[in-house]
Amino acid sequence: MAENITVARPYAEAVFRLAKETGTLTQWSDVLGSLALVAQNEQALDVVANPKFSAAQAQALLTDILGGAATDEVKNFIAVLLENRRFALLPAIAELFETYKAANAGEVEADIETAYALSDSELGELTAALKQQLNRSVTARVSVNPELIGGVKVTVGDLVIDASVRGKLAELATSLKS
Repeated sequence: MAENITVARPYAEAVFRLAKETGTLTQWSDVLGSLALVAQNEQALDVVANPKFSAAQAQALLTDILGGAATDEVKNFIAVLLENRRFALLPAIAELFETYKAANAGEVEADIETAYALSDSELGELTAALKQQLNRSVTARVSVNPELIGGVKVTVGDLVIDASVRGKLAELATSLKS
């Protein structure tokens, strides 16, 4: 998974820069979402990987699927992906693009793991604190993980804030070993 994201990142960054420069963030978001769905289909992957079909034929098929959304830039993007055999990376590219788009809009998604279900007021306080800390609008995805024992673990992109009992115990064990 991490390898796919590493390989997909330059494509997502290039598309994001192009979309931002041309003011077509929403259109590219829709196109990448559609292409990501196609790339998750086993039959589509078989067609793209099949040596009986040329890259031009695969590109024509994909642009037909997109219909009017297939601008010249989209066609070029598809051609590059097919030439470099990166079609299967489209879900990761689309996900990274959405992350860049949200960051550009001053929004961020936070994955919040808690040992127990949070009340609405607790979640509100936590997201307000994150909003103040990050200076961005925060959308929270909350999951319950009883293995944390207590507390909370927040992941926002590369930033991890581990305020769980399990995390504190792991820190203590590490400090005792050294």
